[in-house]
Amino acid sequence: MERRNRRDEKEEKREKEAEEKKKKKKKKKKKKKKKKKKKKKKKRKKKKKRRKKRKEKKKGKENEKKEKK
Repeated sequence: MERRNRRDEKEEKREKEAEEKKKKKKKKKKKKKKKKKKKKKKKRKKKKKRRKKRKEKKKGKENEKKEKK
């Protein structure tokens, strides 16, 4: 008799745990929200402009060196 009772208790525990897990999963699904993506195109344009300016400076320095020689 004791063994049967223990088995029944274990089965009941498992069933309860399974139900709790299902409930938790349902709650998690409700919490999910989609995040809006931010545009980064403007920053890229600034970087390109900076690169162009640097290249122009380097070219200017190289030209000055050539002129000195």
